[in-house]
Amino acid sequence: MNDRIRVSEVRLVGPNGETVGIVPTADALRLAQEADLDLVEVAPMARPPVCKLMDYGKFKYENAQKAREARRNQTNVIIKEMKLRPKIDAHDYETKKGHVVRFLKAGDKVKITIMFRGREQHRPELGFRLLQRLAEDVTDLGFVESSPKQDGRNMVMVLGPHKKKADAKVDVQAAKDARTAERAAAEAEEQAEREAAHAAGPVAQKKERGRSENLDPEIDA
Repeated sequence: MNDRIRVSEVRLVGPNGETVGIVPTADALRLAQEADLDLVEVAPMARPPVCKLMDYGKFKYENAQKAREARRNQTNVIIKEMKLRPKIDAHDYETKKGHVVRFLKAGDKVKITIMFRGREQHRPELGFRLLQRLAEDVTDLGFVESSPKQDGRNMVMVLGPHKKKADAKVDVQAAKDARTAERAAAEAEEQAEREAAHAAGPVAQKKERGRSENLDPEIDA
């Protein structure tokens, strides 16, 4: 029972959301007591205030569960960063691109930074072409969210994933489950083959050796 209620009348709402009507506060409190429920003020600014009959403990528990589920499903935007040099060699480029692909598949944004040193600062087109190349190589997984921009000695571009973080998590988990199922199936198949081989016994039995025929007649058999 809500002790805050001090008005003489309230607009009463039943436990299933049905409107009971305007009743004296004393009657509302009595109905709540008879139904073993709480009288909760849900719209204190209304005239008269709106009160509802409910199990307040259950109501708080369900709200806490909903809030917990919402936090679990909340997706935090994470920006990963990858740094490259304008004259990066082919092997290093493929390695860096692999990291970018992994980040985009996970639903994360990627900030690509080209670092210029010395005379490289006078060749910004090198960094621009490198960023364009990278964007084209990962176009199936992401898009250019922020075009290349010069920032002091660096040139920066931001790639955004096509898939949302939550969807990416589902895909990653599905792939993980599929790999686990494949390994389990392979192990079960190997186990079945071993059991079948064991049940069949030795593949070939050794032929029983008989007495060899004595080829020397002077030697008593």
